Amino acid sequence: MRLFQKLRMCFCIGYAILNSLPSAEAYSADTLHSTLPEMEALFLQKNLQIIAAHYNVQADSALIRQARLWDNPTLTVDQNVYVNNRFFQHGTDASGNPTGQVYVQLQQLIQLGGKRHNAIAMATTNAGISQLQFEQLMLSLRQTLRKDFYTILQLERFNKLYLQEISELQKLNQGMEAELKAGNIARKDLLRVQAVLVSLEQDAVDNAKALEDVQAEVRTLLQLDDSKYFQPEGEKLSAIPKLPNETIDELLELAEQHNPEYKMAQLQLQYQKLNYRYQKSLAVPDLNVGPNYDRASNFAPNYFGLTLGIPLPIFNRNQGNIHAADFQVKQQQSLADAAALSLKNNVSSAYKKLALSLSVVGPTTTTFYNDYWHLFENVVESYRNRQISLVEFIDYLNGYEDIRQKQLQQQLSLQIAKEELNYQIGIDVL
Repeated sequence: MRLFQKLRMCFCIGYAILNSLPSAEAYSADTLHSTLPEMEALFLQKNLQIIAAHYNVQADSALIRQARLWDNPTLTVDQNVYVNNRFFQHGTDASGNPTGQVYVQLQQLIQLGGKRHNAIAMATTNAGISQLQFEQLMLSLRQTLRKDFYTILQLERFNKLYLQEISELQKLNQGMEAELKAGNIARKDLLRVQAVLVSLEQDAVDNAKALEDVQAEVRTLLQLDDSKYFQPEGEKLSAIPKLPNETIDELLELAEQHNPEYKMAQLQLQYQKLNYRYQKSLAVPDLNVGPNYDRASNFAPNYFGLTLGIPLPIFNRNQGNIHAADFQVKQQQSLADAAALSLKNNVSSAYKKLALSLSVVGPTTTTFYNDYWHLFENVVESYRNRQISLVEFIDYLNGYEDIRQKQLQQQLSLQIAKEELNYQIGIDVL
């Protein structure tokens, strides 16, 4: 008796929780219906990470202009302030010679050894790296967005599956309670059905939690209010993509042209090579050149001269930085080689996973799932008419749920495998 009461209590609690679960209908006024292209367009407009990364690209591009600027000239002025008990004494003596001293010098730094050219090249390369980082971030977030799009479709279909099974079992439970009161069935049969019902309700609650997690991630990516419910439109989870027409080698060539992470590794290698050249150019001393004017402190009353200044590279020839830059080139070369190998393996793996996912779908599989669904309806009706036993009914119910879950997971895996290949290539080949 206690077991019956506990199961009945769990059933009532589970039913109450299930009826309170949020769904697209519950959000009807705040539901955002969107196709995948519309979702991606909104993502590009609203996502704060994308906006922040775009500002970083613009900031690094501005540094190219800064690297092109010449150093400012230096103006030096010197004059007498106090002499012979007088301040700022200027004028001429009886012979007409100036009596106040003034010295003016203008100097311009001229960088030698290609420093300015190398600095511009490094700033340009660094801006290119920032652009590729932006593209990689956008590609990664877009893959997450698409995965969430298809995951929502899957979880909503899971929800429909659970509600369908729960609805059938609730009808069955009501009828069996009446049969129990009439003494036509044993209590253990009713408890068995209620136990399955409680288990299904808990599965439905867990599924709703997972759906809410994905909805929360989508709201963050699209900068939506927390009351919004995203409803995918226009795409079918059951849509079957095809393998790309290109071979794996051709796909690898495409990936080398479009994959931001691979291109970034190559550009970072170029940056380190430019840095090595720049450090070598720093060993070349720079030239300071400029005119100067001196009044009343030289062999001529008004002296005009030209100054040239250059440091002597005796002790510091930037040896340490040059050696460090050389090692950084070798380090980045290893990382670039690793990125090339990783890209080759990732493209090949993504292609094979898509092929494996496609190998288990086809007309025969679709027919099997449809036949299984119709058989489920017949089994429910057969149990109501007592043509099969309770054990057979529950066994088939569990089998049907397992088959439907596998079908939906298979469909989701296929879409994810398609998006993984697109991600590794860097463009949509499917």
